[in-house]
Amino acid sequence: MTNPPAAKEPFNLKDEVRRAVASLEMKSTSTHSTTSDLSIDEELNLHSIGWEQVELVSGISVFSVPAGLWNWGQGEIAGASKAHAQAFNHAISRIHKEAADAGGHGVVGVHIERSVHPSHVEVSLLGTAVRPIGASPVKPEEVFVSDLSARDFALLMVAGWQPLGLACGASFVYAPRRQMSAVLQQSSQNIELTNFTEAMYSSRESAMERMQQMAIALKGTGVVQVNVVEGPMPFATHAVGFAAWGTVVRLAKESHQLMHPQMVVSLNDPTAVFDAATLA
Repeated sequence: MTNPPAAKEPFNLKDEVRRAVASLEMKSTSTHSTTSDLSIDEELNLHSIGWEQVELVSGISVFSVPAGLWNWGQGEIAGASKAHAQAFNHAISRIHKEAADAGGHGVVGVHIERSVHPSHVEVSLLGTAVRPIGASPVKPEEVFVSDLSARDFALLMVAGWQPLGLACGASFVYAPRRQMSAVLQQSSQNIELTNFTEAMYSSRESAMERMQQMAIALKGTGVVQVNVVEGPMPFATHAVGFAAWGTVVRLAKESHQLMHPQMVVSLNDPTAVFDAATLA
């Protein structure tokens, strides 16, 4: 007769918390301090999968837009779309370098702020560099950047997937002029403004295609946590813009690992979280 398999030891959340806190205390006594915008809950989730926070890092870029670009025209406002893409790419490159210099293997919880002005485009990225506990530094091009929270990053890794980087696409398009006769005729009617509808469709298709191209360049198989900003420009209501960005992911293991996280809604916190014990 074969001996029955040994029973798996139950997951002890208290022991995991003690180990995580002890690790944090060891880090605090070292010569290198850390700065993070992660919550304690997120830091413990990182430690539960063998990762640690390293440093708060950022990337910023401002690109100029040629004068007179927002005047009436037709088709895509190519100069504005190009300035947005360049600002985003330069900001990404800088946060990659900062994370690598700090010893991180990736950046999670990236806050993305962007603004479009008549004369320039601003893109700002801020997140926490992370790495496997005790891992050696890597090159900037090997660092991943993600707008996933540390909690979502932990779930993604346990499920067998890995983040590869941020992908972004943006497009700005002129809304064609309406004839004065059409304006007067439609002023007292509820009617679709087809010139704006068509401009929005055009900008959306171009922006999504560019985001997908960036995802393919990163050798990803999907984009998650996608954020979208769209609408007329406040300083040029005859122009519309569409921008989308998200985290590129790829299956790292042979197959997807089915997860059954238990959702918890705290009475003191409006954010839905999951029980760390279900990661085991």
